[in-house]
Order: sequence, then structure tokens, then C-alpha cells
Amino acid sequence: MPLRDHIRELRNRVMLAVAGVGLGAVAGWFWYPQVFAALQAPLAGVTHGRDELIALNFGGVATPLDMQIKVALFAGVLFTSPWWIYQLWAFVTPGLSRTERRYTLAFLAAAVPLFTVGAGLAWWVLPKAVQLLVGLTPQDAVNVIDAQVYLGFVMRMVLAFGLAFLLPVVMVALNSLGLVRARTWLAGWRWAVLLVFVFAAVATPTADAISMFALGLPMCGLYFGAVGVCALTDRRRAA
Repeated sequence: MPLRDHIRELRNRVMLAVAGVGLGAVAGWFWYPQVFAALQAPLAGVTHGRDELIALNFGGVATPLDMQIKVALFAGVLFTSPWWIYQLWAFVTPGLSRTERRYTLAFLAAAVPLFTVGAGLAWWVLPKAVQLLVGLTPQDAVNVIDAQVYLGFVMRMVLAFGLAFLLPVVMVALNSLGLVRARTWLAGWRWAVLLVFVFAAVATPTADAISMFALGLPMCGLYFGAVGVCALTDRRRAA
């Protein structure tokens, strides 16, 4: 396919992905009270049983509207994750053979659950991270948190965990296409572990080690699991 056609195809896929996220954001707009209540739940759990004031602050006249738009877009990205992951797959498949397309279809089937599990893990870690950080507020002090800062904190953690769990899909895809062998992945495991924890430290918006290890350790496990799948693929290809 010529370069111009590749660029046109990329543009079409991006537009389709954006349109899907937009439709998901419309649903998120109507479900805003429920989604916002879920996002606020980790903070509400910390304030339970404490005497001091810990609350979200809407610091401007237009802040509630801005918050609702951002929450709707965040919900749209989560709700439509199968759609925009499919668009990524559909952009790659025209240059693949029929056998390679079957492989990528399997990768698509694995990518969506992995993204969901990663986002779910972030949701499990989030209350503990919020409790740890907000719990450092001195007794009889007031902790009024900017609503947009808190939302950015939650969005960054959930999306970082979800995208990080797509690592094994990328590894197995590159191996199945014959670009990287399992021995290459295994030979670089030290660098991989280092980069995983650097990514986990940067991607998690908290300064605590709990969140970093909660993301880094599963990523390491997924990395070595993907190496095992790549080794089986190499052995089958050699046979």
C-alpha cells in the first residue's frame, strides 16, 4: 500500500476511534452523577470516621461544567475501549497475510480483557493510595482538594494501568510477525524490569511505593508470561 494510502487509512481509523469515544462520552454525560459518585468514593471512604474536613472543591463558576465534560470523556474512553483498540487492529491488518490476520484477531481478543483488568487493578489500588496520602493530613486540619486535580489523579492512574497491561499483547504481536524472537525478549529481561518500574514510578501519580509495586509487579509477570508464549510460537515455527 502506498504511503499516501497508509496516511489516509490512519486518518480514517483515528476519526472512527474519536467518533466512538465521542458517543461513549455522550453516555458518560447522562451517567455523570453515577460516574462522579464512583470517582469520589475513594475519597469519601477516607473521610468516614474522621473529624476534620476533607472534601473536593469546585473553585470556579464554570468548574462544574468543565468537570462534567472531563468525566464524560473519561467514561467514553473506558466504555469504548473495545472499539478504539479494534481500530488500531484494523489499521494494521491490511498489510498482513491471512494467517497473520488470524493472529492479530486473537491479540485483539486478549487486549480488551487485559485493558479492563489493568483499569480494574487501578480501581482496587486507588482507595489505598488516597487513604495513604490524605491520611497524612494533620489532626484538626482542613484538606480541601481541587476537584480537577483529583480527577486528573484518578484518570491518570486508571488509564496508565489499563495501557500498561497491553504490554504482552505488543510483545506477542511483534514475535508472531517475526520481528522479535523470544530469546531477544528474554536476554533483555533486566532492562525490561528496570524500565517497567521506571514507567510504574512515572505513570502512577502518587509518591508511595504501594502504587508503583501494584503496577510494576503485574507488568513483570505479564512480561515473562509473554516471553513464554513467544517461546512456544518460535518452537512451533521451527518445527
